[in-house]
Amino acid sequence: MALDILALAPLYQSPAMNKIGGKTDASKNPADLLKPLVPSKTKLTTIEAKRIMSVLEEAIHKVELVTALSYMASNPEEMEKVLGVDILRAVREHEDLCQTCLESARYLEERERQLQDEEEIEEEAWLRDLELSMEVQKSSLLMLMQRIKDSTKNVMRLLLSNPQALGLLQTQTLGRREEAQKFIDSLRELQGFLFEKLLTSPMEARDKAQFIQEINKRNRRNQEVIDALENELAARTKNRDAEVEKDNITIQELKSHLHQVLKFSESSLLRTKHEAEKQQKADFKASQARVAKIQQEILMLRSQFHNLVMDNREAEQALRKKKYKVETEVENWIQKYDTDMGEKQDEYEELDAIHQEEKVQLNELQQRHDVLLEEFAQIREEQEILSKRRLEAEQEMVRMVRAATLIQALWKGYLVRSLLRSKRKKRGKGKAKDKAKEKEKGKEKGKAKGKGKK
Repeated sequence: MALDILALAPLYQSPAMNKIGGKTDASKNPADLLKPLVPSKTKLTTIEAKRIMSVLEEAIHKVELVTALSYMASNPEEMEKVLGVDILRAVREHEDLCQTCLESARYLEERERQLQDEEEIEEEAWLRDLELSMEVQKSSLLMLMQRIKDSTKNVMRLLLSNPQALGLLQTQTLGRREEAQKFIDSLRELQGFLFEKLLTSPMEARDKAQFIQEINKRNRRNQEVIDALENELAARTKNRDAEVEKDNITIQELKSHLHQVLKFSESSLLRTKHEAEKQQKADFKASQARVAKIQQEILMLRSQFHNLVMDNREAEQALRKKKYKVETEVENWIQKYDTDMGEKQDEYEELDAIHQEEKVQLNELQQRHDVLLEEFAQIREEQEILSKRRLEAEQEMVRMVRAATLIQALWKGYLVRSLLRSKRKKRGKGKAKDKAKEKEKGKEKGKAKGKGKK
């Protein structure tokens, strides 16, 4: 049904089109605004409901593809690689059919306009011919519309049989008319309403109806309150209007008083104006006398200025002569400075050459001094090593002497102790035998006690 409606739409679209994606967002559901009315289920459970939703989803998808045909027809070079030659050929044929359909529709509109404008003409034969031609054109237009429907179905069949081209086409940013986009949005909205309706159970529908009745009752109560408030508002507006009339009367009185004040102020302004004119005449006479006095002072100051200019010119000439003398002296001093500096420069160059020679000699002596320092350091290190070795040998000798004396003392003690032990052994052999026998007896008694505990 949706394909039949959109198959007759004009194929040409203006360049200023809204660029939209392949599918719109289905989350914009009016039911979201009423949270208490949201159904408890979130998924469809019956097969019939799922089939209904799948059919509607497929219809929306096909409508989106049909509205994209104009973009494919207007951009054949871009879509040739994506769609292929067969699909583009079918799209072009569909475009030609749509153009011819549009031209015939415009022709019919013009004929109908002419027929409406010329209904008063008495030539019935001409009118009959015109109506007959219009009927023929309408019949041809119906056949053409049927062909457009068939071509639309053919294009959709080709697109659906080529999933690769279909996927690439959906990824493109397609241009649609605003009316087509509104139609798709309305279909998405219908999908949301239908999805909510399929999710709602009979009990939920009954609860929803009760909820709506309660809302209507509340609305009536609120309307009664609003009417009462409007009546109160009307009474208060009347009181306010009466107060405004009173204020207007007071304003009129104040305006009349203000008018009298303005008249009084005008008379006072005229008086002050006459007084100001008199004062202006007196000030004018006084200013003329002051101007004459100031002109005399200007003449005196001009004569003084002339005398000062003459004196300044004489002083300037004297200063210029003095400046010329100073400049000549400065030039002489500069020449003398140049000669003295040339002599000093020559002397400096000679001293510099001598300094460079002495510097070379100093570098040679410095190198020799460094070599001697290294040799002295080596000799000193060798002497320190020899002195350390001597000290170590002396210490080692002292250690060996101490060790020899200690060893001799230990050996003498050992000999003495061994003699004493031999004597003690001979005496204590009898005692040792008795002790050994006693120990063996004690061991046997301990073993017997251990077996009894176990």
